Amino acid sequence: MEKHNHEHHKHHTHEGHQKSQSSDHQTINKSDHQHGHHDHHAMMIEDFKKRFWISLVLTVPILALSHMIQQLLGFELTFFGDQYVLFGLSTIVFFYGGWPFLKGLWDELKDKNPGMMTLIAVAITVAYVYSSAVVFGLEGMDFFWELVTLIVIMLLGHWIEMKSVMGASRALELLVQMMPSEAHLVHGDQIKDIKVDELKKEDIILIKANEKIPADGTVVDGESHLDESMLTGESKPVKKSKGDQVIGGSVNGSQSIKVKVSKTGKESYLNKVITLVEEAQKAKSKTQNLANIAARWLTFIAIGAGTITLVTWISLGKPLDFALERMVTVMVISCPHALGLAIPLVVAISTTVSASKGLLIRNRTAFENARKITAMVFDKTGTLTEGKFGVSRYESLTDDIDKEELLAFVASLEQQSEHPIAQGIVKAAKEAKLKLKKVENFESLTAKGIQGKIDGKSWKVVSPRYLKENKIEIPEKAGSDAAETIVFALREEKLIGFIALSDKIREESSKAIETLREKGMKLYMATGDNEKTAKAVSDKLGLDGYYSEVLPHQKVEIIKKLQKEGHFVAMTGDGVNDAPALAQANVGIAVGSGTDVAAETADIILVNSNPKDIANLVLFGRATYNKMIQNLAWATGYNAIALPLATGFIPGLVISPAIGAVFMSLSTIIVAINAQLLKRKMLL
Repeated sequence: MEKHNHEHHKHHTHEGHQKSQSSDHQTINKSDHQHGHHDHHAMMIEDFKKRFWISLVLTVPILALSHMIQQLLGFELTFFGDQYVLFGLSTIVFFYGGWPFLKGLWDELKDKNPGMMTLIAVAITVAYVYSSAVVFGLEGMDFFWELVTLIVIMLLGHWIEMKSVMGASRALELLVQMMPSEAHLVHGDQIKDIKVDELKKEDIILIKANEKIPADGTVVDGESHLDESMLTGESKPVKKSKGDQVIGGSVNGSQSIKVKVSKTGKESYLNKVITLVEEAQKAKSKTQNLANIAARWLTFIAIGAGTITLVTWISLGKPLDFALERMVTVMVISCPHALGLAIPLVVAISTTVSASKGLLIRNRTAFENARKITAMVFDKTGTLTEGKFGVSRYESLTDDIDKEELLAFVASLEQQSEHPIAQGIVKAAKEAKLKLKKVENFESLTAKGIQGKIDGKSWKVVSPRYLKENKIEIPEKAGSDAAETIVFALREEKLIGFIALSDKIREESSKAIETLREKGMKLYMATGDNEKTAKAVSDKLGLDGYYSEVLPHQKVEIIKKLQKEGHFVAMTGDGVNDAPALAQANVGIAVGSGTDVAAETADIILVNSNPKDIANLVLFGRATYNKMIQNLAWATGYNAIALPLATGFIPGLVISPAIGAVFMSLSTIIVAINAQLLKRKMLL
C-alpha cells in the first residue's frame, strides 16, 4: 500500500471516535439475510402509528373527565363512578400506548445508558401510580391528563422520526446478493447447474459472458476482461487468462471462461468483506444523539428534584399527601411534552429538504455530527472520477487527416472489439456525432491491438508495445504524466495519430474540494488503482495526500489511523470495497452511482453522485444541529421556570397543574413553529 500525505495538524474532538447511531439502526445477523430487518423496521413504524391513533382516541374522553381540564375550559362533567372510568381508560393508555417507553426503559437501563425512553417511562409511571392512588383514596389531584397527553405526543414524535429516517440497514443482505445463487459445474462433457453453496474446492465451473463469478478461483481455460471495480476499486477492467486468480462477485466480460474453485463460503474474499462490515457495524457506538443526551440529564434532574422536594416537605412536617403531590408535579413537569417533538420535527424537515437536494439521510446522528468532520477520505473511482474509461485527448500526426477523422477511423475499427478501451473510443465518437466507416477483414492481434481495412487501406490500432517491437518511435506528444492508457493508429504501417483514455475526474470534484478545504478539512483519497493514477488525480485536485493500491481492510486501517490522530473522519465511496470503511468512519457517505451495498453501509447517500453535495451535507448538518439546540432550549426552557415553582419552596408562588399545562402547550407550539423555520434556511 502506497501512502503520500503532506504534514497535517491533529484535531482533537471531545467525543470518542465511534460512530453515533440512532436507536432503530441496528446490525442484522447473517442468518437474517433476506428482508427480516427491513420488515421489522416497517412493522415498528406501523406499531407506533397504531398505538398513537388508539391512544389519541382514548385521550379525548380522559381529558373530558379530568377535573383540571374542566376547570380550565369552564365546564363540568360528573357522574357516578366517573373517576373509575377515568382510571380504566388511563390504564389502557398507560399499558398499551406507554408500552414502547416502558420496554425502552428496561433496554436503556440494561445498557446502563438512560435516555429518552427512561425519561418518558419515569414520568408516565410516576403520574400513573400517583393518580391511581388518588382514585383509590389518597388525598390529592390526579395527573391522568398529563399522563395520556405525554404518551400521545411522544408516540407521535417517535412515529414522525422513524418514518422520516427509515434507516434499516440491509448491508449484509445485499452483499450476499452480489453472489449468484447458481454455478455451472463442468462434469466431463456435461455442464450441470448447482447451487453455489454446493461448490467444493477443485471443482471446475463455467462462467458465461457477463455473468457474476460465483466463487474465488483460478482460470483454467479461456480469457476475458473482468470488472472488479465494485470489489477492489480498480476502475480498469482486468484481463484474466489461464493461471490468473478471479474473485467471487466480480463480473465477467464478453468471453466465457472456465475456473477451478479455490475458496468457497467463509474463506472467500467477499465473505471477508462481509465480516469486516459486520464487525464495524457491531462496533458502532453506543453514544447517543442530541435528544437522548438532553433526556438523560432531564431524567437525573427529575428524579433528583422530585426526591429533594419529597424529603424537604416531609422533614418540614408537611403531610405525606402534600409532599407526594409536589414531588409528582415536579417529576411530571420535568418531562417536557415539547421534547417529544423538538427533535423529530427538525429531523423530518431536514431529511425531507435534504432529499429534495439529493442527500438521503439514513443515520441522523451521523448527520448531526457532520459539523465536526475534520478529515475526509474519498474513494477515487466513481466518486471523484466518473468510473468509466473515457477519451481524454486525441491527436492526428499527419496533415491529410484531422483529429476528428482520426477518431472516426479508430472508432470504426474498435466497434468490432469488446475491449473496455474500444468501448470508450466508440462512445467518444458517438458523442461527437461522427459517422463510422465500414470495416473489412477485421482481425484481432493477440495482446497487441486490432487491424482491418477501411476504404481499401489497412489500419491498425495498437499498444505502445507494438510500436517498440516494430521500432516505430513514440512521438513526444503522446507522452504524459497523467494516468492514461494510450493507443496508436497506423495507416499502411505509418503512425498517424494516437488516442489517450483515462478515468475522467468529475467536473464538480474541484469545486467540492475547494469548498471543503475552506472549512478547514484535511482531504485524502484512498483507491485500489495504481500509484501513477492516484498521484495524477491527487495532484490535479490538490489533495492533502493519497493512498494507492489499497484493499478494503486497508481502507478501514486508514480511517482508524486518522481517528487515532484525533480526526473526526468522513468517508465517501461507491463500491463493495468501500463498505467496511464507510461503516468504520464517523460519517459514511455513499455516492448514488455505486452499489446498493455501499449505500446500505453508509449514513448518508448522495443521490446525484455529485461531490459538491458533500459540501451541502456539512452546511445542512450544521443548520440542522443549530435548530435542534434551539428547539431543545425552547422545549426545556419552561422547565427552568416551572420546576422551582412546582416544588412549592418559593413562598406565595406555587404553580398549579393548570398553569403548568398552559406553559407546556406554549412550548410545544413554539417548538413546532421554530422547526418550520429550518425549511427556509436550508432552501436558501
